[in-house]
Order: sequence, then structure tokens, then C-alpha cells
Amino acid sequence: MTERVGVDVVVAVHDTSRPIARAVRSVLDHNGEGVRLTVVCHELDADDVAAVLDPAHRDRVRLLEHRDGRRSPAGPFNAGIDAATADYVGVMGSDDTLAPGAISSWYWLAEKHRADAVVARLEHADGRVVPTPPTRPFRRGLLDGVRDRLSYRSAPLGLVSRAAISRLGLRMDPEVPVGEDVGFVTRLWFGGRVVLDRTGPPYRIGDDATDRVTLATRPVAEELAFVRRLLERPWFRALGLDERRAVCVKLVRIHLFGIVLNRPDPAWWTEAERAALAATGRALLAAAPGVEAVLSLADRALLDRILDGAGDGATLLSLARARRRHGTPRTLLTRDPLRLLAREAPLRLMTASVLVR
Repeated sequence: MTERVGVDVVVAVHDTSRPIARAVRSVLDHNGEGVRLTVVCHELDADDVAAVLDPAHRDRVRLLEHRDGRRSPAGPFNAGIDAATADYVGVMGSDDTLAPGAISSWYWLAEKHRADAVVARLEHADGRVVPTPPTRPFRRGLLDGVRDRLSYRSAPLGLVSRAAISRLGLRMDPEVPVGEDVGFVTRLWFGGRVVLDRTGPPYRIGDDATDRVTLATRPVAEELAFVRRLLERPWFRALGLDERRAVCVKLVRIHLFGIVLNRPDPAWWTEAERAALAATGRALLAAAPGVEAVLSLADRALLDRILDGAGDGATLLSLARARRRHGTPRTLLTRDPLRLLAREAPLRLMTASVLVR
């Protein structure tokens, strides 16, 4: 009798030097019941990928070749999702692993709540917790995209129902080199039934990759192309103001500010790069008027210099580092005292992040 497949797991690999055998082992040896595993070989021959798998696993893995001439993982993940037929789909990177029992925990939670998505608990390989999303403390059951700050989870790690993928038209964006999954999850978080597996076995993020696409240094316009494309989506524009603010405050904090800190050479910040950064900042504020009100004093200082163009590279970097001095008054207080205890203001956000365990 053929075992019923309840979950399709899709792993994308672009280099046979990646620990793909480890990822496969974590699925098939500890999560394999009712699961079909597809490894999408991105610009690789399936035989070459099969050769690096454990011999006992080769016949249990569906190897799917995908060639699109792009560096983005969007293409192989879309191909793997398109090939899925189970009720739920999970995606994972070739450097990552699943703790024993993770898929079963996600599956039964999805069934219990008739969920469109289950958000996995994340850990680094050394056991450090990844505190996203900073949901309402101790929240059980269905989550709310705004109240549970779901935008801070930028990847669909866990399970997504194929029905929701079809209903919402979810696709990874192959036109951008990074951030290809942000639009996918944003529409899911605000259009689907979402639950968090708060205490179950985690998805473990591998820390041994040295050539992740997301680590490459690119021009600002290229790096933040996914932000502009997201803001232009008709479905995004149709979201309520509170929803757009919830998305854009995360994009400002993590991506707009993060790109400064990740380019620590002041000379890199030419006039053209600073202008591209300012353009993205203005687009975010236009998409969600008032979003800046919940930012800390330190955040606002950096945002002001980004927008007015008055800060050279050294100034931007100094302000970007200052906003990372968590717990100091300038990183906790807002310009408007009435916004001090807002949901997205630093005090409540940091408290919720600490309680993610």
C-alpha cells in the first residue's frame, strides 16, 4: 500500500559542495513519515547531486533539474512548489536542517487550526533562538499580521498549504537577487490563516555557508529592488493603513537601515548610492504614511540623514551603529511621547522579542 503524502518538502541546491546530504538526512531519517522530499538541482545535473547524497537516501529523493540562468533561489523553489501535490509544502535551504519531529508537529498544528501556514520556530545550528516573529507573548491559535508582527519573518519556513498558494497566487519573485520571498510571505501573513509552532522542534539555520546569494554586496538599487516591487503590487496597495505600516516599519528597520550597516566602508557610499537609498526611504514613507512615528530617536536620526542626503558615508555608518546600542534611551524613546508604548515602538517590540523562546 502506498503511503499517503501529506507534505512535500522542497530543498533547493546550487552547489554540490553545500551540505545537501545533511539536509536530506534531517528530513528522511527524522521527519520522513508521510513526507515526499524534492531536491531541486539549480543549474546542476541530477546525477551530480545524487552522487553526494547518502546511498541509502538516493532512491527516496525526487531530483528535479531546473535551469534559468539566474542566481536567485526563486526559480528552483517555484519549480519545486509547482511539482508538489501534497496538502502542504515546506521549503528549506541546502545548508539548513530540521529537528526530529518538526514536520509532524507543523502538520498536526495546521490540521488542528485549518491553517494556511504554520510558522516554524527557528534556531541557529548552535542552539541560539531566532526571535522572529515577535508575536504577542504566549499567544496560541491563529495569529494576526499586525498584532503579531508577522512581517518580521521574511521567509515561509514551516508549512504552507497548497490551497493557499493557489488562492493567493503566491510566487517567489525571480526578478530580484534577494528578498524573493518577502512578497510571498507578506501576502500570506495578511491574507491567510497563520499559526506559530511556539514550542515544537525547530527549523535549524546552518551557519556554515560562505557563498549565500544574500551575503553578496550589490548596489542599493539592486539590493532593495524587492522593496520597490512589493510596494507596487496592487494587493499590497489594497491593504489597510495599519497593515502597510506593519510591513513598512520592518522594511525600514531591517532592510533600509541594514544595508547601511552591511556596507562598512564609507567610500562605498557614493552620491549615487546615497540617492538610491533615499529614494527607497521616500517610497516606504509614501506607502505607509506615519510609519516613522514608532521609530526610536536613534532610528529617526539615521532616517533623517538618509532622506535629506546630508549624511556622507561616515555619518550614515556612525548613525547606523548608534541605533544598534540596544537599551539606551535613544534606542528606546520615540520623538512623540504618545507613541512610546505603540505596538511597533521599541519598548514593546523588544519585550516581545525577548519572550520568543
